[in-house]
Amino acid sequence: MLDLDFVDDVVEYFNTHRSTVRETAKHFGISKSSVYLYVTKIKPNATSREILKQNKSMRHIRGGQATKNKYQSKRS
Repeated sequence: MLDLDFVDDVVEYFNTHRSTVRETAKHFGISKSSVYLYVTKIKPNATSREILKQNKSMRHIRGGQATKNKYQSKRS
């Protein structure tokens, strides 16, 4: 059974911290798919949609930066 207070906490954290789905999932110790489900299907709102859209448009940049950091750390 789904605890709606917990869902509210997850969605509120996601919106106030403007975090990624992965960061929110790690904070609460749940799966990324659960966070995505809560934000898009169970408690959707305009702020959540805006954050998801922004995160999606920026993911290639975060991925490139992660790869850069990975190879720079191997050189040291």
